[in-house]
Amino acid sequence: MSRLPALAVLALNPTDSVTHGFLPAAARLGLDVTVLTEPRYVAAHRDAYAGRDRFDAGPVAVVPCEVTDFREVVATLARMPAPDAVFSNSDHLQTQAALAAEWFGLPGKDWRAALRVKNKAHMRRHLADRGIDTVRSAEVAAGGDPADLLAPDLTYPCVLKPREGVASEDVVLAANAEELWKRAAETQTRRPGAALVAEEFLPGDLRTLETLGDAAGTWHVLGGFRTRLSPPPYFIEEGLTWEPDPDRAVTSQVLAQLDALAVAFGICHTEFVVDGGGRARLVEVNYRAIGDQCDLLLADLLEVPVFEHVLRTHLGEPLPRDLGARTGARARQDTPCADRPGTLTAAPQACERTVDGCALTYRPLRAIGERHELYHTNRDYLGVLRVVGAEQETVDRVAEDFLAAQRWEITP
Repeated sequence: MSRLPALAVLALNPTDSVTHGFLPAAARLGLDVTVLTEPRYVAAHRDAYAGRDRFDAGPVAVVPCEVTDFREVVATLARMPAPDAVFSNSDHLQTQAALAAEWFGLPGKDWRAALRVKNKAHMRRHLADRGIDTVRSAEVAAGGDPADLLAPDLTYPCVLKPREGVASEDVVLAANAEELWKRAAETQTRRPGAALVAEEFLPGDLRTLETLGDAAGTWHVLGGFRTRLSPPPYFIEEGLTWEPDPDRAVTSQVLAQLDALAVAFGICHTEFVVDGGGRARLVEVNYRAIGDQCDLLLADLLEVPVFEHVLRTHLGEPLPRDLGARTGARARQDTPCADRPGTLTAAPQACERTVDGCALTYRPLRAIGERHELYHTNRDYLGVLRVVGAEQETVDRVAEDFLAAQRWEITP
């Protein structure tokens, strides 16, 4: 009896992308799934995957492994039946997954490209060395002196961020050198093992580009989003509006920069700004699917099996030349945020409904009774609202009416 194709998934905390996206897709493809995760997360994964029939997914084996160390990933997989694909949707594990895939002779990302875009200092140097774009920046190693960030050619205001950070964690605008030094020292206190970078602030409209490619060179632009940010000095993504047909001149600039970075395989979520001159300047490249349930929105509005396509590329299958994506849909996603620390004492429940022809989905991210600090990141999200319809004006009105009618209360 032939065995099912084996998929090894590297993960840290359970996420919606894996739990509600990639695992059900793996079940539909008939894959035998094993999740490798750090020992401290094993119980959380097993709890998340219990009763998987609720999500139309099959059984999932969870194996403890120090997944941040590619050597341990290879050693763990070597003790198991040979995998047919190694995959991760974690920002922190793309290089490890790419190295493991290469070790076993499987399709995967170029591990150099994965490392290059994860390390923001590497990305800036690489683009500057090729004459594509120069962003003035400075770097301080883990445990280094914050004064190393005070480079003479750094302009203000500037953006301070962890070199390998994600989700706007500890990303903050600094108005001058004194504030930059102070913010860096505070970040080192919270994250003693993190290297930091300071970059010139890039003004312009913040957008995203969502792309999907395979090993044969087929490359699809799925679309993009316009991003709504919180007021400075923080950079919390409060909402996104779908752009089904991004400006082609801008898109070609972004694709050229991704090509220079050797980003070409699988799914990728790229953030960039468009300045007053129409120039696209990269903010960061996330070599995985867009997060915070926006990947679920992407699949819904395109009516394309996005998650299956991604997994198929890792199994060595080519992408179709035409994905058959729906082109007429409009969408937006909103993420109500906590504005103070405290205990959530009132909030709307999960719901799905149709309003004026729009499909509305709301999912809470915090349970009533949970207490949290104020993080100034997406950890402040209270819930996620997704609305898909035929007209943007109607989509916007339905979303805004829903948000106005709800109540989130936080008690200090």
